[in-house]
Amino acid sequence: MDVVGPLDRGLAVLRAMSAPGGHRMRPSELARATGLARSTVDRVLATLIHLGHLREVDREVELAPPLMEPGNAYLTGCGVPDALGPVAERLADEFDESVSIAVPDGDGVRFVTQITRRRTMSLAFRIGDLLPAERCAPGALFAAGWDEADRAAWLDRRDSPERFPAVPARPATSAEVFDERVARAVADGWSADDQLIEPGLIAVAVPVRDPVGRTACAVSVVSHTSRHTVASLAEATLPRLRAETGAMEEALARALAEQAASSGTRGTRGARTAGTGGAAGAAGTARTAEEGVPVVGADPARTAKRELGPEFLQSLARGLTVLCALDGTRSLSAVADATGLARATARRALLTLEHLGYVERLGHDFRLLPRVLELGYAHLSSLGFAEIVQPHMADLVRRTRESASMAVLDGDDIRYVARVPTYTIMSVDITLGTRFPAYATSMGRVLLADLPHAERAALLAGTAARPITGRTVTDPAELTRIIDGVAERGHAFVDEELEEGLRALAVPVRDGTGRVVAALNVATHAARGPAEEALAALLPPLTDTAARIEADLRVVTRRKRLRLP
Repeated sequence: MDVVGPLDRGLAVLRAMSAPGGHRMRPSELARATGLARSTVDRVLATLIHLGHLREVDREVELAPPLMEPGNAYLTGCGVPDALGPVAERLADEFDESVSIAVPDGDGVRFVTQITRRRTMSLAFRIGDLLPAERCAPGALFAAGWDEADRAAWLDRRDSPERFPAVPARPATSAEVFDERVARAVADGWSADDQLIEPGLIAVAVPVRDPVGRTACAVSVVSHTSRHTVASLAEATLPRLRAETGAMEEALARALAEQAASSGTRGTRGARTAGTGGAAGAAGTARTAEEGVPVVGADPARTAKRELGPEFLQSLARGLTVLCALDGTRSLSAVADATGLARATARRALLTLEHLGYVERLGHDFRLLPRVLELGYAHLSSLGFAEIVQPHMADLVRRTRESASMAVLDGDDIRYVARVPTYTIMSVDITLGTRFPAYATSMGRVLLADLPHAERAALLAGTAARPITGRTVTDPAELTRIIDGVAERGHAFVDEELEEGLRALAVPVRDGTGRVVAALNVATHAARGPAEEALAALLPPLTDTAARIEADLRVVTRRKRLRLP
C-alpha cells in the first residue's frame, strides 16, 4: 500500500519518546533511537512542537499533554470506560480492592480503567500500559478467542520483553503452561493471576462480552498476598463480579448502540484537531485569516504549511488530526467532513494508520484500536497537577523575569501548590505549602471571586481581617466591593497589602467545566516602576499562560479526575 511516509516517521518518533526513559530526549538521541536521519527528525519535531504534542525544554523535547487527544478519542469511542467505569468504582468500594478494566491489544492486554485503593503496596499500572497476555489474569480470557495467526504472533513475541516495559522481565512462558491457563479460563468462566506479574500481586478477572459474543474487555480485582490468596480473593469477589456481568454487558451494548447512532451525525459538527498550538489555536480548530473566527471542518495544516514552509510536515499533521477525529466508528466521508480534508487525503491517512495498527476497518467504516494509547498516554495521564502547570509557569518566568506562583483556596487562606522563582538580588522567598490570608493576596481575591455570593460573604464574615501592612484593606464592605470588581475584570492586582514593596497580579485557572481550581500570579517589587506599567506589562503574558494551562487541563482531565495538591 501507499504509506504516508511523514506520518509513519512522525509516529515512530512519538513511540520512541513514549518508551520508558524517553519522555524527554535530545534530537540526536531520537535520531539514534528511530534510525531516521537527523534532518528528518528535526522536521518531525518542528511539526509536533507546532501542533503542541511536544515542547522544547532547553536543548531537549518532551511529551506534552495535547498528545493525549488520540488516546482520549479511543477511550471515548470504545465505550468501555464510560459504560463500565461506574460499576468498577462501585465494586472497588465494595471489595476495598483495586479494580481494573483491560481490553485486548494483539497479543497484549491494555488497561483502560483503573480504580486504585491507596495503600503502601498498591497497583501502579497506568491507563494505556501494555501487559503480556500470559502474565495477567485478563490475558487468558482474551487468548481464548485467538485464531492461528494470533497464536503464531504470540509464539514469536514471547522472547521480546522490551515490548512490555510496564512489567519486570521474566523467562518466556511455555506454550503448554499458557494453553492450560486458557483452557481453565474457558471452562471456569474466569481467570487468575497468581503472582505472574510480580511477587505478591494477585488478581481474578471475568470477561465482559459485546453484543456479538466476543470478549470486549475483562474486569479484574487486584490484591496482594498479604491480604488474600487467589482462592480467598476468588471466593470474596467472583459471586459479585458474575452478578454484575449481565448489567455490564447491557451497559456496554447501550454505549456501543449510542456510538453507532451518533457516528453518522458527528462528522458534520467538526472534530478536535491534533493539538492546541500553532495554526489550530487554543481550541484546536482552524481560523480564518481575516477574522480569527473558528471554522468547523477546515484544514488547519494548510495554514500552518503556509506559515512555516518546508519544515512543517503537512501529512503528519493531517494524519494526527484524523486520529483525533475517530472518537467513534466513522465512515471515510464523516472523517473527511470532520477534519476538512479531501476524501483522498483522509483515505491515505486512514489506510496508513490501519497499516501501522492504530485503526481498524469495518466495512466502509473505521475505528481506533487500543494501540493508539502507546503514544505517550500512560506517561501523560499520570502527570500530577504541578507537573502539568510547571512548564508553563517556567515559560512565564522567562517572559516576565518575575517569580510565578500558583495557589488554591484552603479555608480562608491560600496555599501555594506550585512555584517557579526568578533569581535576582531582590526576590520573593516563598516555598510550597506556604499559607497567606486570602483577603490580602491577589490569588486569594481571584479564588474568592469565583465563590457563590453567599459562600463568599460567609467566608469574609468569619475572617478576622487584620492590617498586615499600612495599605492592607480590612473593611468587609470594601473587600466585598474589591472582590466583586475582580470577578468582573478577571484579574486581581494587590499593591503592597501583603508586604511592603511587594506587588502581585493574579488570574484564575479553570478546569474543563469552567470552575476555578487555582490562581496563577506573578509578583514584582514596587520599586521597579509605576503600578500601571506593571499591570500593562504583566497581564497579557499572565492571561496567555493561564489559557495554555487550562488547555492542558482540559485534555488531561477529559478522561480522569483532577487531583489538586
